[in-house]
Amino acid sequence: MDRYGSDVLGGGRTEHHRGPRTSRPQAAERGLVVEEVTTGWVGAVVRVEKSGGQHVVVLEDRKGRTRTFPLGPGFWVDGEPVELTAPVTSTAPRAPERTASGSRAVQGAKARVARGSRIWVEGKHDAELVEKVWGDDLRVEGVVVELLEGVDHLVEALREFSPTPQRRVGVLVDHLVSGSKEARIAAEAVRVAPRGTVLVLGHPYVDVWQAVRPARLGLTAWPTIERGTEWKLGILRELGWPAADQADVAHAWKRILGSVRTYADLEPSLLGRVEELIDFVTA
Repeated sequence: MDRYGSDVLGGGRTEHHRGPRTSRPQAAERGLVVEEVTTGWVGAVVRVEKSGGQHVVVLEDRKGRTRTFPLGPGFWVDGEPVELTAPVTSTAPRAPERTASGSRAVQGAKARVARGSRIWVEGKHDAELVEKVWGDDLRVEGVVVELLEGVDHLVEALREFSPTPQRRVGVLVDHLVSGSKEARIAAEAVRVAPRGTVLVLGHPYVDVWQAVRPARLGLTAWPTIERGTEWKLGILRELGWPAADQADVAHAWKRILGSVRTYADLEPSLLGRVEELIDFVTA
């Protein structure tokens, strides 16, 4: 089963089998990831509010969808049954309990000395998006993200790096769909490397910009750009944003990246792939 969510070329779901246990009180703090046992809904706490004379909790899943449930028993946190309670109001700042990727935050941890293994991404925008959502996790794990500056030279880069079981390479590729140039390069890269030392995964989008959920920018969908048009400039023109040069592209990316708060603002087709790559290089 695929515990990372739907892949570009595959899919699956994980079944949960849990026995009865005694619930413990758990404050419904913003960002806490919980599962509602009756429906199986998993999401992060967005807020607690009063509705219809009772307190309710609003949960947002990884696709940005929200559902409201009565506050109280009937939830799971980290595999344990809990009774959600209203959070205690305090004027003192609190350290976040979850990272932007949804992982449990490790308070006070120093960055780990870098591993020999690496995650490679195609360009600067890919790296900045990975850093914003998974940066805390990567520092704890000691994983360095490096730029490929495009996937065309992936095979040569792997030959130079000489991966081993102790120095693995996970590669995140744009537009990794069946029959594409990127798919052919990915297959060749895996063939030339020692077995089990390289994992190439990707998302189906032309550019990582599209992995940001369009709703974060007030869109229903990303515009479709005709072949032969430079994709980023075409997007800016369709959106009515300045599109004269690379400075405008950089400004637009800053705006797009600024709209990303947590994993919930990204498409599942990117989320699962990055998490799988992190697991691969830290195994």
